[in-house]
Amino acid sequence: MADIQIPKDMYDIVIVGGGPGGLTAGLYAARADMKTLLLEGNAQASQITMTDMIENYPGLPAIGGFELNDTFKKQGVAFGLETRPEQVIRIDRAQSGDVNGWEVVTDNGAYCTLSVIVSTGAAWSRLGVPGEVEMIGRGVSNCATCDAPFYRNREVAVVGGGDTAVQEAVYLTKFASKVTLIHRRDRLRATAILQQRAFANEKIAFAWDSVVEKILGEDGVTGVRIRNVKDPDRHDDIAVDGVFIFVGLVPNTAVAKGLVNMDEDGYIISDSDMKTSAEGIFACGDCIRKSLRQVVTACGDGATAAHSASLYVDDVKGQAY
Repeated sequence: MADIQIPKDMYDIVIVGGGPGGLTAGLYAARADMKTLLLEGNAQASQITMTDMIENYPGLPAIGGFELNDTFKKQGVAFGLETRPEQVIRIDRAQSGDVNGWEVVTDNGAYCTLSVIVSTGAAWSRLGVPGEVEMIGRGVSNCATCDAPFYRNREVAVVGGGDTAVQEAVYLTKFASKVTLIHRRDRLRATAILQQRAFANEKIAFAWDSVVEKILGEDGVTGVRIRNVKDPDRHDDIAVDGVFIFVGLVPNTAVAKGLVNMDEDGYIISDSDMKTSAEGIFACGDCIRKSLRQVVTACGDGATAAHSASLYVDDVKGQAY
């Protein structure tokens, strides 16, 4: 064997991101007796923590998103997973002692590791219309779970037509007196059961074939101006006190830019073993290129990433010793 030594303070695996994918990776890595650190981040909340109710996670008919994610974390910690609420700034190639590895630099320090699992998730896209950025926190939101109680007995709008938009629209009806769902097409993209719930809910109205042109208000949202995509000359103002926007995701992959191959949308390209183009870097969850982004798929990705990283680490240690 090669006469090289691995420093005692070097981690086997550092996981970047504290959502379902990262936490599952942490659980599997810790159970595989890997010295594992999970950096949760403190600037970007995981999508799961902003989801009111999850009904399609196997074995759990209904559970709150924050509760499920917290359960993942506690289970991993019980097996020895180390977690820290630090924001990763960059990942660099580094040599520690005789070993080639990676240095993960955070807002509070730097950690050397043999391998990295990137599980940084994705964030909601913006509409890019006047008033949107200015009104964030003053009527514009991407989290019904967080902000719905502020709109009790008031009227709000939801922009989007996918699963999250429809699910959050239904949730908002627990508080709001009326929810107008604004969608650029003449039909929803959400799953059938969610569509049925929305259509059956008397508090939900639909603005079909419409896009938001402007969010109205000065000190707070007072309405939205919409344009009909089939009749561009038709504009309507809808009086609402809040606008909830769910129109697509943007991957949080800036930390891996230049390190691994990505597609044109910025998603990390990984193979079926969650390996990226960089040796020793793996990726999982919503930040990778794939067709379905759900809690259960992120968990599967995380388990696979941890398994692949563990095999990689075992191989490196085998060469060392």
